[in-house]
Amino acid sequence: MSNNSILVIGGGFSGITAALEAAEVGHEVYLVEKAPFLGGRVMQLNKYFPKLCPPSCGLEIQFQRIKKNPNVKFFTMAEVAAVSGEAGSYEVTVKIKPRHTAPNNVDYSKLAESLTGETENAFEFGLASRKPLYVDVPFAFPSRYALDGSALSDSDRAKLSADETIDLEEQEKEITLSVGSIVVATGWKPYDVTKLTNLGAGEITNCISNMQMERLASANGPTSGHILRPSDGKPPKRVAFVQCAGSRDENHLGYCSYICCMASLKQAVYMREQYPDAEVVVYYIDLRTPGRYDKFAEKVLADDKLKAVKGKVAEVARDKASEDVWLTVEDAIEGNKSKERFDMVVLATGMQPSLAGTPLPLDVEMDEEGFIIGGEDKGIFAAGCAKQPLDVMKSAQSGTGAAMKAVQTVRRR
Repeated sequence: MSNNSILVIGGGFSGITAALEAAEVGHEVYLVEKAPFLGGRVMQLNKYFPKLCPPSCGLEIQFQRIKKNPNVKFFTMAEVAAVSGEAGSYEVTVKIKPRHTAPNNVDYSKLAESLTGETENAFEFGLASRKPLYVDVPFAFPSRYALDGSALSDSDRAKLSADETIDLEEQEKEITLSVGSIVVATGWKPYDVTKLTNLGAGEITNCISNMQMERLASANGPTSGHILRPSDGKPPKRVAFVQCAGSRDENHLGYCSYICCMASLKQAVYMREQYPDAEVVVYYIDLRTPGRYDKFAEKVLADDKLKAVKGKVAEVARDKASEDVWLTVEDAIEGNKSKERFDMVVLATGMQPSLAGTPLPLDVEMDEEGFIIGGEDKGIFAAGCAKQPLDVMKSAQSGTGAAMKAVQTVRRR
């Protein structure tokens, strides 16, 4: 017998869009997200295209739609462990990790601050630490703290055991869902910068990734929106952006990640708005600003404090005395090689599908990079960056398309 329910794996922008589109035409939807909060990579941005609005702008609307729609049932800190069956009749096993906190919206801010344990904050890409009891951003959804038991000190554990709204003994649980079709919206992860050894990634403090730059510029980030050098907390006066850091490279990512050029130009605007006297240099192989973004690029590149250099960065080195960064650059237009000194360097690291190296337990074909390229004949549809590199707007459109295909699958069986 056909099942009209739909599973969406991944609670980022495309996954949320897919879930809502299917739910709003009458289908029960299960949304499964492995992080403690919905929102995905968009939550970590300072601003996103096309309107350059903060993530709270678009996400809070989506969160309200989820709250108001009884057809959407979401599970956070959850992962798909097994899938069996066929299109129209899938049985899915989902494992849900313990959150340890009360299901209602308890304000644990003072309690969280009083804890002594700390751990690296993955949400901030290592730019800050966090307490074991936490929310990622003020507008996080669900509006419910998560507790990382592995980061608790002995005194923390004793303190929390006395709080009746916290259950330190809560265990992982397993549920089984019956669905007719599946949307895979597992998104992307930044390429591992530590593999880019010639670019100083992971070794030079003031050589950061583009996603770290987003967090530095964000008002809810580790520096409250002030773009500062990680080494000494000083404002950078001269910043370089290195394009295609790991992308279009047979030793790393063999494809163009689509959004990197636009992300760097956007971040150059962050710099110039915050520091009117700062100098910015963008080193690129090709500047790709597709479609409607051409005008934005023209406006940014017209800034006399911003210079775009067509050339490949061959090497990045640290100045031991000042923590400045030296770039060895080949200028393709001038035909020369030079060394340039910067206060900070931002690497435009590529978008790698989250499934690369960690595939789901699904009978679906993936290419060598980890993007989904099959599955539609089985009622499994890829959305967003699980399928190809996309910006936020196109990810949402992709989510809508995948949702409509999933709906058609369950309705015709």
